[in-house]
Amino acid sequence: MGVPGPTGPVMDREEVDRALARLGAEHEAIETSLLALQDHAGRRLLEGAELTGTTKDRWAATEQLISLLWAHFDAYAAALAQARERRARRRWPAREDLVELTELLRGSGVVLPGGTAAGAGGGGALPRTLGGPARLSEQLSLEELVERMNGWYARALDVVVAADAVWSALPARIDMLAVELRRTRSLAHSVGVRPGEHPAGDELERITDELTRLRAEVISDPLAFWSPATRSSAPGGGRPDTERYDRLARALDDARREIEAVLDVRQDAECRLMRLRDVLSRADRTLTEARHARGEVLAKIAASEVPAVSGPPTVLHEQLAAAAEYRRRAQWHRLSPLLDSLEQRAEDELLRARESLTAVTAPLAVRAELRGRLDAYKAKVARHGMAEDPLLVERYDIARRMLWTAPCDLVAAEEAVLRYQRAAAEVLVPGQPGPVDRRGD
Repeated sequence: MGVPGPTGPVMDREEVDRALARLGAEHEAIETSLLALQDHAGRRLLEGAELTGTTKDRWAATEQLISLLWAHFDAYAAALAQARERRARRRWPAREDLVELTELLRGSGVVLPGGTAAGAGGGGALPRTLGGPARLSEQLSLEELVERMNGWYARALDVVVAADAVWSALPARIDMLAVELRRTRSLAHSVGVRPGEHPAGDELERITDELTRLRAEVISDPLAFWSPATRSSAPGGGRPDTERYDRLARALDDARREIEAVLDVRQDAECRLMRLRDVLSRADRTLTEARHARGEVLAKIAASEVPAVSGPPTVLHEQLAAAAEYRRRAQWHRLSPLLDSLEQRAEDELLRARESLTAVTAPLAVRAELRGRLDAYKAKVARHGMAEDPLLVERYDIARRMLWTAPCDLVAAEEAVLRYQRAAAEVLVPGQPGPVDRRGD
């Protein structure tokens, strides 16, 4: 260290040379960075774009920052050149040379005119020409100049990188989604899904309008679609905000699935209509059979409550005719929900018809079961050689007459069958009680 001067200890020759080498390296690094910023694709796009909103405001401030960066760099280069020229005068500088060099390298000897002056503070401070009162001039050291330029460069690069990242990511994805949207709209039109006639048509219209607005906003205001990283201080730290795009992509997927469902209806509409006609035809035949069976039951079975049988499902037949008309007119978007509803209701109608037939024919089933039981016991008695037993013959004739005479009293007939069973059991195994009538239980 040398004797203290106005800017601190006077630097010796080696310190001066080291300082000049370091400042020279910083000069080259700053120049390289500024030239790279000047040639950055994002900066060129920002210069040529018609900007709006957040991007317009931030780019206006950034352009001033870049101009100030070059002005400060020129001042830095001039001061460094002056120091180098002064050092080159003598190989072994005298004390007055070292004092002057110390002042040049460490002192606040770089004078900036008012048009390029900046406020005090760190490298990230706003220029006074951007955010505060102007000053006639300002004096800075080379170290302060470097610190300020680094801060401003990081801020300018952050804006350029963010805008370029959004422009590189979103417009291409929006264009791809627009192609898919056009294909889906064409498909929708082919199956009759149009705005005002089908919800999916209205949704496609909304997606088209929103996607058009989104692309225009991304192009004119990319920084509105930038999410900065919360913990990153590096320029350009963050990612494009794709929330609106993602919502539209999901909505288009939903609309496409609905349209494809309508397309599936067109492809298998005739088969589904034939199945529906078959199901309803079977339901009609079953109800007809139930009505005939009810008349037979009322004629052949006495003192029996027989449920009424409903008429044919005329509403379903009318809707089936409407479905056939929709198919004829290629109104697939209307046919699709109608077929879905008809298929379930037709199956329900067939099930109801079968249940009605079962309920109506229940007395006939009881009579058939009693007839089968009576004949089974008669055969058993015959195998044991007791078919001519007078009591058994008498009770068999009574039961058979009741079961084969119309109208049949099922209660009395069942009692007659039980009496025959008890008699048969007594004859076959003397002393063993016959079947017990547990209807009371």
